[in-house]
Amino acid sequence: MSAIEKAAVAAIDRDHLDGASAAANAEPIDVVLAQPRGFCAGVERAIDIVERALAKYGAPVYVRHEIVHNKHVVDTLRGRGAIFVEEIDEIPAGAVTVFSAHGVAKKVEDGAGLMNLDVIDATCPLVTKVHKEGRRYADKGYDIVLIGHLGHPEVEGTLGQIPGKVHVISEPHEVATLSVSDPEQVSFVTQTTLSVNDTKDVIAALKARFPNIVGPDTRDICYATQNRQTAVIEMSKQVDVLLVVGAHNSSNSNRLREIGENFGLPSYLIQNADDLDPAWLNGAKKVGLTAGASAPEKLVQQTIDRIREYRDVSLKPLDGVEENVHFKLPRELADTPRPPEATEAWALD
Repeated sequence: MSAIEKAAVAAIDRDHLDGASAAANAEPIDVVLAQPRGFCAGVERAIDIVERALAKYGAPVYVRHEIVHNKHVVDTLRGRGAIFVEEIDEIPAGAVTVFSAHGVAKKVEDGAGLMNLDVIDATCPLVTKVHKEGRRYADKGYDIVLIGHLGHPEVEGTLGQIPGKVHVISEPHEVATLSVSDPEQVSFVTQTTLSVNDTKDVIAALKARFPNIVGPDTRDICYATQNRQTAVIEMSKQVDVLLVVGAHNSSNSNRLREIGENFGLPSYLIQNADDLDPAWLNGAKKVGLTAGASAPEKLVQQTIDRIREYRDVSLKPLDGVEENVHFKLPRELADTPRPPEATEAWALD
């Protein structure tokens, strides 16, 4: 377990050491905690950028689109002075503006420049890497196949960052209908919230049709997406029910729920503890609990607290990958201390 997760488990156990719960004599249930779960490095960096921008420049700080796909995060930052907008024309000229972790199209960057917005880019560095990879092949005249979900903010941003011909597909059968300029000059990139498992069939179909297709090494796929899915795959072999804490518009959270369903498990995506239906626990001896990459550990703790209202809980953290990835902050915020109220706000407050 990571240091944050160890602290989280310890905090939960301390809170309930006396067993002063309405469920003290109820049928016991094991809560199996996935490792890793919750915030990834890109999400942590994006939230940190908004918090430090507020500390340095004061409110308001404008954020184009949700900084990450999680209502609790957005509402918390809104309470601290962030203003979330969908388009930059909603932002006053010259205002401090943060681009979300999903990235933006080049025309959005250009528009921000025309409005003299003081922009801080919170795009996940792994998304930026996809943009650069796509542009590199586009500059060589390649058709680009973007494996992802049309309409997702990351895909929209990536489409707007790559000049030339870009095709968006998400399923293997779509490969047959692709019309490319030159079958010998085709490359592919992927949405970062898709894992190796999510994309392997599409990539296999692409390689079958375009044997000379080029694309990123599997090691370039987002580490966090892959790690969280691997953890849920292992956990799904052991539990009776799966709970995923995350937003309904979170691509990676939805995929975690789908993995549980593929194992034949009753699997539920909940935004917070209030969404938990105690009937889901009926007859279950082990419930698996994880969180999408945009969901704070605090929401996981609150979900465990809610389960304790109905059952006597024993926590069973799984072994798994311990992530030690950290991304650098933008230069303009590197020397700005994280505000005191933000320290561990997402995990233990």
